[in-house]
Amino acid sequence: MALPRTLILGGARSGKSTRAEQLLGGYADVLYVATGGTRDGDPEWAQRVGLHRERRPASWRTAETCDLEGVLRDTADPAPVLIDCLGLWLTTVMDECDAWDDAAWAAGGERAVGLRCAALAGAWGSTGRQVIAVSNEVGMGVVPATAAGRRFRDTLGRLNMTVADASEQVLLVVAGQVVTVKPAA
Repeated sequence: MALPRTLILGGARSGKSTRAEQLLGGYADVLYVATGGTRDGDPEWAQRVGLHRERRPASWRTAETCDLEGVLRDTADPAPVLIDCLGLWLTTVMDECDAWDDAAWAAGGERAVGLRCAALAGAWGSTGRQVIAVSNEVGMGVVPATAAGRRFRDTLGRLNMTVADASEQVLLVVAGQVVTVKPAA
């Protein structure tokens, strides 16, 4: 059984989503929040989404949204929440803030992204819902070649730290193996 707030980190294809689903496997009703959106004309993305859907119990509900603060503040829905994933959420936020562009980043994009991350972290820390968030651990790999790539890596790293601080449990998944980073009290 999952704790009120659990953050699961890992690299690409590490098994982090599968582990999150396993932690909530005993629940008939789970709200699965998919932050990836659709990518028209990308068959590989569609295949990934399809595999995730096939793996989940039919009784679980799916919400495709990046309004994570709204989901976390919703007290009318008692179902546990699985958010997959914070990295894709941040990608959308950076798109919306035009934060990939160096000039836009310097002209207010950094502040706008920071405010969105702070709002999400605040909602995470104050939610009464049982919630698991999946996020990419991007700080262990190659240094991105572009300023925008480094900006994303650094911003996600800071977001992960803030969410981890407000979580009762933090897990790291490496090659399908779970390492406890922050044990449940």
